Amino acid sequence: MTKEHSAPVIRVDGLTKKYEDRVAVGGITFSVNGGEVFGFLGPNGAGKTTTIRMLTGLSKPTSGNASIFGFDVRTDIVEAKRYIGVVPEISNLYEDLTAMDNLLFMGQLYGLPRNRRREKAEELLNTFGLYERRGDLFRRFSRGMKRALTISAALIHDPDILFLDEPTVGLDVVAARSLRTLVARLRDFGITVFLTTHYLEEADLLCDRVAILVKGRIVDIGTPSELKSQVQREPAIDIGFARAVPDAARRLSAALPGLRIIEADDARFRIYGGEPSYVLARALDFENDCGIRLETINTVRPTLEDAFMKIAGMGPSVLLMEKGGKNR
Repeated sequence: MTKEHSAPVIRVDGLTKKYEDRVAVGGITFSVNGGEVFGFLGPNGAGKTTTIRMLTGLSKPTSGNASIFGFDVRTDIVEAKRYIGVVPEISNLYEDLTAMDNLLFMGQLYGLPRNRRREKAEELLNTFGLYERRGDLFRRFSRGMKRALTISAALIHDPDILFLDEPTVGLDVVAARSLRTLVARLRDFGITVFLTTHYLEEADLLCDRVAILVKGRIVDIGTPSELKSQVQREPAIDIGFARAVPDAARRLSAALPGLRIIEADDARFRIYGGEPSYVLARALDFENDCGIRLETINTVRPTLEDAFMKIAGMGPSVLLMEKGGKNR
């Protein structure tokens, strides 16, 4: 199952999709290297799913070019599909078939020989921890198990590239963490993963590179570290006390002259400006002066969410609505 690639396996040049007068995807250009997890991020309606549909042959581009391993997605999509697996946001498996039968049926659709179908199905069920439940109906599975089996089905023909569209939507914390572990394992197997997600922490953890799509256009591409480095932020430190500190904001301002103090509540504060070592020393002095134990102190670093909001031009309230819209 292990594969290794380094050269681009997906090439996109000026890809465009229009619906009458509306431009869903507007002339995007990028490439995806073999063996990497490539994140495709953007707000609702940015064109993420439309792009996947064009790359996987479900929708024809209006203009521009795209290829999978050199096969044009418009003229050679049958050949291109040999190399790709697709995990849609909503599972395409059958509720009244068992886990094993779903995989065998998908193997049949992809033209695997009968003996290879069962061998591959058993391998995938073991890989994803589902072998003991192979005889259970799909509808009896938890959401996390359903996602795992849906990924298994997309891998039944041993594809080189896996398209994952919002894989952790609707999952609880435990199931989402488990699925992220599975995605990391796919990279270990050498499979290229094209991932769309609303969850910036998820992209930061999983992706080698990220493209940010806004209103159908790519506004930036880079590693999570490169994107985060664009967020110029003055030094900031969060501190928290064991209990409320009387008149804390005034007293902290006096202890840290020239620095900006933001009060989260009577026991938690964010301090902007100043070297961390200086702030730490003064915070410990303040702890002794007020007689209340300092419980937490953390340096605040830019996150991929900070970078996304800056690059995409979105405010925190809009981003919160985006997340809420996916019912996480």
